[in-house]
Amino acid sequence: MRRTKRTETARALWYVGPGLMQIQEEALGSPRAGTVRIRATHGAISRGTESLVAAGRVPSSEFQRMRAPFMAGEFPFPVKYGYATVGTVDSGASVFALHPHQTVFDVPAESAIPIPSAVPASRAVLAANMETALNAVWDADGRFEKVAVVGAGVVGALTGFVCRKLAADDITLVDINPARAVVAAALGLHFATPDKAPAECDLVFHASASAAGLATALGLARDEATIIELSWYGDAAVPVPLGGAFHSRRLKLIASQVGKVAPSHRRDWSHRRRLEHAINLLADDRLDVLLEPSIAFEDLPRRLPFVLAAGTLCQLIDYKERAGVHR
Repeated sequence: MRRTKRTETARALWYVGPGLMQIQEEALGSPRAGTVRIRATHGAISRGTESLVAAGRVPSSEFQRMRAPFMAGEFPFPVKYGYATVGTVDSGASVFALHPHQTVFDVPAESAIPIPSAVPASRAVLAANMETALNAVWDADGRFEKVAVVGAGVVGALTGFVCRKLAADDITLVDINPARAVVAAALGLHFATPDKAPAECDLVFHASASAAGLATALGLARDEATIIELSWYGDAAVPVPLGGAFHSRRLKLIASQVGKVAPSHRRDWSHRRRLEHAINLLADDRLDVLLEPSIAFEDLPRRLPFVLAAGTLCQLIDYKERAGVHR
């Protein structure tokens, strides 16, 4: 009897409407030349960006610029979105890929970044956020003695961590949630609530995605200091307090976005080299403080609305539990 060749299928998370998610099956076919097949083991939700995607709040002007690598569908819906997946290739090696949430997938070989043995696969899901933080510090383009980071979420905490490692010693995480002091302490950083945050900072990063946080960031800067805006607000109109001392203090407010390598490093650094460096920076056990207990991939449609609405840090996805290979 002649056997019929079975086609492997994958299961992927799709955002299909405001606050609605589905897991859908799709056929993979045979891997093409120059690609590798990755079987996901871990993933992560980028809560800030994905909450805007899930709510349909990507403005039409950004439909093309906000496309993630290997994203499928079209904004606003339906879209297969995400950019933090760790898995294994046929050799058994662990790799990171900027790919949406999916059990099995093929990418060009150059898009599968090897994970060094010093970085656990579960922590490697922070690679995309670490790359964003690294690029933001590069955007500062210099060494600074006194730094504040307003917004102690994952990106803010990682930005403070990179500053401490590469650029400065006096760094304070500022957040309205006093519990984030635990994160700051674990990373060797100072912590303050906005009312007790240090003034006269040489450099301020803003990562709270709120108008109040941006006002706080502007208020912490000394004369001629730089405020680097990492937050993305989607389609929201955000008031910026440019009155008061903004002009007399000659402040600089600039945007940092990971889509392009910072100008200070653009000549010598490719996107891949920057991502490789970001992954190497994850070889530090203290960063596990940013990881929330994992949830099963198959549970995402049920649990993701709560994850996106809550003040969680890095929400881990476990593909091994109830998410085997489907044929």
